[in-house]
Amino acid sequence: MDNIIELKGIGKSYNSKDYIVRDINLTVKKGEFVTLLGPSGCGKTTTLRMIAGFETPTEGSILFEGKDISKVPPYLRPVNTVFQRYALFPHLNVYNNIAFGLNLKKLPKKEIAEKVSRVLDIVDMEGFEKRKINTLSGGQQQRIAIARAIVNEPEILLLDEPLGALDLKMRKEMQLELKQMHENIGITFIYVTHDQEEALTMSDKIVVMADGAIQQTGTPEEVYNEPSNAFVADFIGESNIFNGVMSGNMKVKFLGAEFECLDDIEKGAKVDVVVRPEDIVMVPYDEGKVKGEVISVIFKGIHYEITVQSGKNEIVVQRTKAAVIGDKVGITLDPDSIHCMKREKNVNRFEGVLTKKGTVMFADGEFECNVSMLYPGSEVDEEGNLTDSEGNIIEYAGTSVIAEISFDDIRMSDDADEGGVCGNIFSLIYKGDHYNYIIKTENGYEYILNDEYLWNENDYVSIVIPKEAIKLMHMDSEV
Repeated sequence: MDNIIELKGIGKSYNSKDYIVRDINLTVKKGEFVTLLGPSGCGKTTTLRMIAGFETPTEGSILFEGKDISKVPPYLRPVNTVFQRYALFPHLNVYNNIAFGLNLKKLPKKEIAEKVSRVLDIVDMEGFEKRKINTLSGGQQQRIAIARAIVNEPEILLLDEPLGALDLKMRKEMQLELKQMHENIGITFIYVTHDQEEALTMSDKIVVMADGAIQQTGTPEEVYNEPSNAFVADFIGESNIFNGVMSGNMKVKFLGAEFECLDDIEKGAKVDVVVRPEDIVMVPYDEGKVKGEVISVIFKGIHYEITVQSGKNEIVVQRTKAAVIGDKVGITLDPDSIHCMKREKNVNRFEGVLTKKGTVMFADGEFECNVSMLYPGSEVDEEGNLTDSEGNIIEYAGTSVIAEISFDDIRMSDDADEGGVCGNIFSLIYKGDHYNYIIKTENGYEYILNDEYLWNENDYVSIVIPKEAIKLMHMDSEV
């Protein structure tokens, strides 16, 4: 199949520093059902609006069949858009809503009637031509909105969370109908949603987005079974995510035990280990590599969700057979049920500058630090000056440095005056015995930390870093 849409280095910002999306590269083939998936604010709708022409990229280009359409107005692009709010005309009946665009083109009435009849058949709404819009259910209105979009025979149909206003049962029904509709029509669908089930159910290709960037692109099976990072693993479906370390050739150690796996990562590498709840096998206590106690059993209709406490770790298991709270159980894992991902970052690392007050400034914050670690043999005299072994004062203010802080050595506080900088919790991932948080400052700097307690996403917190937790290195030091 040929590419119908290509996004090359697309970025969008409303000022020089705050990018809504950055460096988006994506190809969409003719006839594909592509879903942009991610949490609110990740940039997926902005990306869709740039494809539609409602937004102009700040940088990069949008190609349609190889031709740049970045600055082509919406009405000249071969696309139609269906929004969450269907934007149907309440004063027009079903027929005239669908025929609206065709009437603007001044097509013959017979041709309009034929086209309207054909799309009503596609969306299974034959016989509703004379009905008023306000007499239709949400699902019926959604079908009419799609019919109005496809009657103009666009080469690409853009759908911005079109099922968001429907109840759960109707949404599930419409997922299957949309997939069938796509197969029958044969045109390209680009779909935006934050609902993982929608994406997995309907898509040929899923594009997972976070913080204005693409995290992973792949088939539903690839994204679910081989997530590229902990964010994707946590966002798509349900996952157990644990800290681990590669202990040998295709061997990983986590939960206090060593397991064979299929990921070829160098020995000693720190990894995030993903195990889906449905892949965990509960066995008699003495037969398990990992042993624990059942602390929760919840019936979910098609399976039981069982939580096993093993040491400090909680392990979530899904199976059709129930368990009893207090049961002592063992757990085993097959190699193909373990997915290891090398961690993108193991410590916080920032470029900073020393001040004459014995502090270091980095990432919007100012923190007390032990400056003497940069100068072997130095010490602080009675007047607070840093001196060398011969008693000479070392002038360090303005020195550029690198500061490193472990995830475990940072803590959060709800007291804005306690820490060296404040920010909002951007994301959190549960990792068995702790939560891993990313906090963003006003200017977009990220601090990563571990905490055993649950905070809420978007909480405004201060970041507290003890003096002894900051490791300083000269800017030219090798890491």
